[in-house]
Amino acid sequence: MPSMLAQMRISLVVALCTLPHAQAAWSQVIGEAAELDRLRARAEEAIGNDDPDGAALSMGRAALMAKQLSKSHRDDPAAAKLYQGAEPLFRAQEHGYRAIALFRRAGGQLPASSGVCGSLALAQGSLQQALVLLVPDEQAPADVRERTKKLREAADDWVTVVASMISDYQCP
Repeated sequence: MPSMLAQMRISLVVALCTLPHAQAAWSQVIGEAAELDRLRARAEEAIGNDDPDGAALSMGRAALMAKQLSKSHRDDPAAAKLYQGAEPLFRAQEHGYRAIALFRRAGGQLPASSGVCGSLALAQGSLQQALVLLVPDEQAPADVRERTKKLREAADDWVTVVASMISDYQCP
């Protein structure tokens, strides 16, 4: 079983990478975009309260909402691309939180189970997709560029988080 220090370290890294990117850029939106913000905030609150299952559920819903928003913004290519990039980022976060929950449910035995490592592999794949899509477009409106930049920073941070989790959980 990993030390309590290792578990706390993972939780702290996840929280530090998630909280700075909280809703600052998306605070003045309505409707579905506001619901997306609420879901992200709910996930951040859940992980802050040591509830990785709740965080995974909220991020999964946020990913679905981002997909829906990308479809509803087809007339605005910059916004559509923003939400297309947000979806795999949110999926990566969902997989990361789910890996934490699975690891705890399995008793915290090292090396982690194939389910935990599989979730982390899915997170890595989703992050790579997000990194490809979350490239600021100089032609895009300033608010979209800023949101894209914030999401890109979050994706870059999550690359480090997932790599740390893979190492800590002794995944192959």
